[in-house]
Amino acid sequence: MAAAEGSLFPQTDTGSGSSIIPVTAAVVRQKGGPFTFEDLTLDTVLRPDEVLVKVVATGLCQTDIHVRDQALPTPLPVVLGHEGAGIVERVGDAVSTVTPGDRVVMSYQACGHCTPCLSGKPAYCALSFPANFGGSRLDGTNALHAGGEEIHGHFFGQSSFATHALATERNVVKVDDEDIPLELLSPLGCGLQTGAGAVLNSLKIEAGASVVIIGAGTVGLAAVMAAKIAGASPVIAVDIVPERLDLARELGATHTVNAKEEDTAARIAELTGGGADYVLEITARPEMLTLAVDALAPLGTAALIGGAPAGAHAPVNMNALLGGRTVRGIAQGDSIPQLFIPQLIDLYRAGRFPFDRLITFYGFDQINEAATDTRTGAAIKPVLRIGE
Repeated sequence: MAAAEGSLFPQTDTGSGSSIIPVTAAVVRQKGGPFTFEDLTLDTVLRPDEVLVKVVATGLCQTDIHVRDQALPTPLPVVLGHEGAGIVERVGDAVSTVTPGDRVVMSYQACGHCTPCLSGKPAYCALSFPANFGGSRLDGTNALHAGGEEIHGHFFGQSSFATHALATERNVVKVDDEDIPLELLSPLGCGLQTGAGAVLNSLKIEAGASVVIIGAGTVGLAAVMAAKIAGASPVIAVDIVPERLDLARELGATHTVNAKEEDTAARIAELTGGGADYVLEITARPEMLTLAVDALAPLGTAALIGGAPAGAHAPVNMNALLGGRTVRGIAQGDSIPQLFIPQLIDLYRAGRFPFDRLITFYGFDQINEAATDTRTGAAIKPVLRIGE
């Protein structure tokens, strides 16, 4: 579905003498409104830890849509996008891990200084929400402007729905695999590492364990592939879209359950012999988290992975927890992107993590079509082609 590249979004010269460059960006100005293309300026006087990236491609995620619709309170107007990939053009004075010309995938942001960050758990950064959803740098400043108007950016430390993104050394991952297109690698920075990491990093699911995955979108199908890698059995995918359930079977699910047509709880109990060792809840629907806990075997673990709207609550059977059952939340698959994304690329090369099967490509000017297709289920993982 790619549009002709370069015709609507010409690339600009970013010579070292320029401190402000023009960018074309998809801006959200009102709750639930469309992404509209605007000519903005980006301040490229880099902070010591910052990295200027020419965006080649970016995934579009349900989180972008949730923020567009203001289910999560990022201020407007804003440039979203948090699964970007591109070429480094400039780096700040303190940056040592990437240099101009490097190919990078951009991931989530973290402060780098709090206890979770210093403990190797940056996904649980004490400043995670303002760093990723605040619509600015942590000091409240922004690099994007429309004339004299400030446009909120730095979404997940990147705002990659634009021809250039201003990231930091903490949230860029150098990728040396020049034979793999950046447009293919871009979704690794969020949804794919979240689903796979939940299985391999967070829960460390063991061979032979029974796993239920509720929601067969990008995150859920990444978890299915990872569960197969881990040797889990049975691996049960739950969704309401038959095509996604078919794909889940092809990618490693041993069984599927159509929640619209079957008694999901009864079917899970039947397939697991009474209860699952692990249930991953990705839909962020409160009733499905309740189901996830109820579907556990004694000593089982239910993991909430999907991002729910602000203020959402789910009832949990408290007595069920007395059977040694655990409920936990998972952010970004407990991934350190600089370590985990290269591992996922290695698994892809080995044919064990065929995430390319989830991707549908769109031109940048098709962003609203891609958002609609994400909502309707017509596309699992849209990727927008932005530059060369």
